[in-house]
Amino acid sequence: MTESFDADWLELREPVDARARNFALAEALSAALPARPRLLDLGAGTGSLFRWLAPILNRPQAWTLVDADVTLIEFAFDTIAMRAASVGFEVSAPNKRTLLVHTPSGAWRVEGLVLDLADAPSGLPLSRADGVVCTALCDLVSRGWVARMASGLRLPFYSALNVEGDARFLPPHPVDGIVARGFRRDQIREKGFGGPALGPGATRAMAAAFRAQGFQVATAPSPWRIGPAETRMLSELSGGHAQAAMRQAPRSAAMIAAWSALRAAQAQRGRLRAVVGHSDLLALPPRHGH
Repeated sequence: MTESFDADWLELREPVDARARNFALAEALSAALPARPRLLDLGAGTGSLFRWLAPILNRPQAWTLVDADVTLIEFAFDTIAMRAASVGFEVSAPNKRTLLVHTPSGAWRVEGLVLDLADAPSGLPLSRADGVVCTALCDLVSRGWVARMASGLRLPFYSALNVEGDARFLPPHPVDGIVARGFRRDQIREKGFGGPALGPGATRAMAAAFRAQGFQVATAPSPWRIGPAETRMLSELSGGHAQAAMRQAPRSAAMIAAWSALRAAQAQRGRLRAVVGHSDLLALPPRHGH
């Protein structure tokens, strides 16, 4: 079973993700897609990529949110409907599996597909799609998974917010290095995708795999920049880094726990900031190349 994520965490990181994703790459994806694009969103979670990218596409479009967790897909539908209504868009549901968001730029159709992505692209309805997109997924997958995806796709592939492994918490602390090393080791453990996770090597591995299949590949930095006002995000982030580091360095657990407690206190007092390196990737198949 692939790793799953808590809806609360996904909601918390959504505004940080939205600021971080590289806008130019998203616009390049939009330009490569047809007039009424159909997108498969892999590991869609609560639908945050839809909420960010659909307005950039700004035309009639159809999305299939793919996730192993049916609860997250249901949460995504509720959140999409609520956010759409809050900005004055009419929302309708022609059936239990479909949501329509009626916007000035046309209807945005959203459906869900419950699927464990461990064997992807197997099981994906690629013949009914014009592009494959994902956020914060490809640093969890294995080298073999990426190779299968690159060889099995002849569609644009967009992967946002892949970790780069260079998280910095500010102000600096003497234990930062121990936490960072443990966290980087934890990022490459097996996460349910048939081999060690790519972690910080994800963007490089994807670029190589897609280029080998003749795709045009572009990458761009998309770092998280988290300011002192985002206290809960900073607390959760530093706590998550500490837990991951303790898994990999149990003998340093007491030192890491003290670091975590200090970082949480700094966050609460508005004295903590963080920069977490990510990168985005867009791979366009040969026929989209010119």
